Amino acid sequence: MAVVDDHPLEPGEDATTFFQPRGLVFVTMLWVCAAVWLLCRGLSVLVQVLLGDVPPIGELVTVAESLLVVPVVTASLVMLLAWNRLGWMKSSVYGLEFAATGRRGVHLRWASIASVGLRRWGPFTELVVTPTDMAAVTELPGPGRRPRVLRRESGPAFLIDVGLMSPGPRTLLAELHRRIPSRV
Repeated sequence: MAVVDDHPLEPGEDATTFFQPRGLVFVTMLWVCAAVWLLCRGLSVLVQVLLGDVPPIGELVTVAESLLVVPVVTASLVMLLAWNRLGWMKSSVYGLEFAATGRRGVHLRWASIASVGLRRWGPFTELVVTPTDMAAVTELPGPGRRPRVLRRESGPAFLIDVGLMSPGPRTLLAELHRRIPSRV
């Protein structure tokens, strides 16, 4: 689902919107929850066996049932909490607007962006946007916590989770290269 803009696109405006598809986020959360739950339940049963208390077959069936139910319920609850707060980014002639999951949006004019880059990999990929000056940053109104800011020696930078965005992080970076080739 695309982000709704406050101002309509004008004739000839060039804009690209990146967003996190809810289905993809749910499936990713489901697999992460299932892997963590399997590891925890497996270690629990292993410790039980090592302590000399071999679980009966009925308890193993309960463990198997929990492996089918707990990850689905957990991923569903996480999606309910984050339903309308998933991260997004819009690149247009006006500049760059973005928000991390559960955070308020930020607007930066193209001239106010010192650098952008990707860090981490896979679904954990983050876009790091460094402004030339924090005074050039406009925080957009809306629900959510303050934008994610990474404090580092070269100056503060904003973090946006882009690993599950559609189109993907490489397309996103190519779009930013197209907009600000001298600074990316």
